[in-house]
Amino acid sequence: MNKTRQRELTGWLKLQGSLAQRWLRLSTLLGLISGLLIIGQAWLLATLLHALIIDNVPKATLSHYFILLIVTVALRAVLMWIRERVGFMYGAAIRQRIRRQVLDKLEQLGPAWIQGKPAGSWATMILEQIEDMQEFYSRYQPQMMLAVIIPLLILVAVFPINWAAGIILFTTAPLIPLFMALVGMGAADANRRNFIALARLSGNFLDRLRGMDTLRLFHRADAEAEQIRHASDDFRSRTMDVLKLAFLSSAVLEFFASVSIAVAAVYFGFSYLGELNFGSYGIAVTLFAGFLVLILAPEFFQPLRDLGTYYHAKAQAIGAAESLLTFLDAEPDRSNEEGQQSLPDCNSVTIQATDLQVISPSGKVLAGPLSFTLNPGQRIAIVGHSGAGKSSLLNLLLGFMPYQGSLTINGIELNSLQPASWRSHLSWIGQNPQLPELTLRSNILLSNPKANEADLQQAIKRAYVDEFLSHLPDGLETEVGDHAARLSVGQAQRVAVARALLSPCNLLLLDEPTASLDANSERLVMSALTEAATRQTTILVTHRLEDIDGYDQIWVMDKGQIVQQGNFATLSQSAGPFAELLSNRSAEI
Repeated sequence: MNKTRQRELTGWLKLQGSLAQRWLRLSTLLGLISGLLIIGQAWLLATLLHALIIDNVPKATLSHYFILLIVTVALRAVLMWIRERVGFMYGAAIRQRIRRQVLDKLEQLGPAWIQGKPAGSWATMILEQIEDMQEFYSRYQPQMMLAVIIPLLILVAVFPINWAAGIILFTTAPLIPLFMALVGMGAADANRRNFIALARLSGNFLDRLRGMDTLRLFHRADAEAEQIRHASDDFRSRTMDVLKLAFLSSAVLEFFASVSIAVAAVYFGFSYLGELNFGSYGIAVTLFAGFLVLILAPEFFQPLRDLGTYYHAKAQAIGAAESLLTFLDAEPDRSNEEGQQSLPDCNSVTIQATDLQVISPSGKVLAGPLSFTLNPGQRIAIVGHSGAGKSSLLNLLLGFMPYQGSLTINGIELNSLQPASWRSHLSWIGQNPQLPELTLRSNILLSNPKANEADLQQAIKRAYVDEFLSHLPDGLETEVGDHAARLSVGQAQRVAVARALLSPCNLLLLDEPTASLDANSERLVMSALTEAATRQTTILVTHRLEDIDGYDQIWVMDKGQIVQQGNFATLSQSAGPFAELLSNRSAEI
């Protein structure tokens, strides 16, 4: 990674932290007070030792010094605890903000763009990579300031006592950040490569875990396990490379700190022997001065030690920031929302397409050219083989896909509408029901939280949720569990139907809503959806031809184009793709 890129990433990290500066200032202030207490503690210790050893002062007369020393130590401990809490809150605030940016960007880019990467890589980004920024904000950033301020305070305290000791500390201190920075540049690059490897490993592992049944069916489980073992071993090696650099940085710091303290100790030793007679402003070197400097010398380098300990956090944060910034800079294939308009309130929508082409995020044409008009209240069923472009058309209508040509909603181009404004007129039901809320009630009310009890009960009845509701332990308050584990797929789909029915819409989009259901659930769900389809404009994508007999029009798609249109009776009696689909379906049954 070149220096320009590192500066760019570091600047981005600091920019994120600028929005929670009050926590950073408070953490730095607490560290500064702790530094002053360090000097006070050293002065008290040196005074006590000098008084007891040189002046032979009775211990009883020094009781107030002992009390002050205990109070100082206790205050330092309290300040350290408070500073840890403040640093954590600072890091947590920034992580929450960055995670919100990532999730907002994912929503903006849409599922079509997201599907281009394994789910595990997104989980790694949202969880691990953002979490790895915690120490950069909570520890490294405050320590950057304290590593300068506290040594300066100690130099201010040492120079009036002994200028030679001050020069020793002053001349050796700059060597530490110099060598630490040289090692750190390699650590940042190693961390970047490590994050890329981790994202790839996580994505591959999750994909293989999801497809374990298929892998076992084709006797590929052992081969995939071996591949994961090799990938894990490669990641282990990369991690060890990062740790080597981190240990090297610590070793460099400890070496120069030890040398400096040793030189100071030798200087005072020879001074007490009478071999060195400089540094104390023309007077003899006192035991107080020696103790004070030697007590403060480790504390002089301690902020730099802490900075070196946390320096790997900066390298780690830069490695994580590169993938995050690359993702956040990704442009959705649609114009920005600034300047877009809202869809005016209306009771119906008319959709018109002219030479429409659905484009993938990578620029590939998925469907088109298409030209059609969808009138208010019309019910359209779209059929065709897998890969014909049916789901791509639905994703486009949902606002998740870019397009070329023209697609207007009540005369307004879709890409000039605010996505939230357009989606408020939609309801969508797919083949994999998503129930993200905790309870059954909250999942149904998700589309319309302000719905009253009567509307809720009506939606439950129309979607046949009441058929199994009495069998649940807590009725509507039953917790559905992770991925709706407490419900069968058919029951979860009926909950999704009830949610859609509870929110009045102008366009109902159905994408294979009964593909994973048993016969009884399929019959009930289609009965509810057929009734719902009579209340608004509806587009149904399905492979089940028996479900579309009553629809106004059937569009047969093949290779991204509408190759045949008409009602069920007309198409079934005419030679063509629909008749072939119908014949194949009858043969399967």
